[in-house]
Amino acid sequence: MNWQLDMDIFTIFSIIGTIAFAVSGAIVAMEEEYDILGVYVLGLVTAFGGGVVRNLLIDVPVTTLWTQGPLLKTAIIAMTIAFILPVNWIQRWQRSEAFFDAIGLSAFAIQGALYATGKHPLSAVIVAAMLTGIGGGMIRDVLAGRKPLVLRDEIYAVWAMGAGAVIGLGWFKSPFELLVLFVIVIVFRMLSVKYKWRLPRRSLKFALSQSVHSEEKRAAAAAVLDEQKKGNSK
Repeated sequence: MNWQLDMDIFTIFSIIGTIAFAVSGAIVAMEEEYDILGVYVLGLVTAFGGGVVRNLLIDVPVTTLWTQGPLLKTAIIAMTIAFILPVNWIQRWQRSEAFFDAIGLSAFAIQGALYATGKHPLSAVIVAAMLTGIGGGMIRDVLAGRKPLVLRDEIYAVWAMGAGAVIGLGWFKSPFELLVLFVIVIVFRMLSVKYKWRLPRRSLKFALSQSVHSEEKRAAAAAVLDEQKKGNSK
């Protein structure tokens, strides 16, 4: 019975993440003015790319993707609907994009952690959660010619890693506990968007520009002093 419940919750998270990320990829493709083939490619990559990378790292055959027929059909239906939606509906999605992105992140992070739990050590569970949660979005951004958001902006991967850690440690096991964790990850993701939480970063570009600016100021000051000395000598 518990096994059946675990499989049901695994399926639910897979469906939620697939829909959220497939539509996300499709809308990014339309923003970049890709044709309908580009919409499907980017949507599928976003929905399944993270899982494929995860499978490669935890030694699961990549061909298991082709056993996910229902999820592939779900993604195609979701992308088709997104493609034919009126523009004002798409604009509403874009205004709520961070929320739906958080749903996909949370669902796929938990799904990835469940996939690796019991088969691999804690470190692998955390990596599986992170890659499943963020891998598809990273590939999507690269294909769309964008800098991956997860590597340069808001706290993003941290929440996926946190979900993987608590699942790997066995703190969240039952379907109810996993649903609570699903909500927690979404809440923290949205809080990081609202309050613009950031991981520490160091910008060499800014530092170098400041250094060049300082050198120019020192050179200008030295030139002024030289002019003054010349004037005094006269």
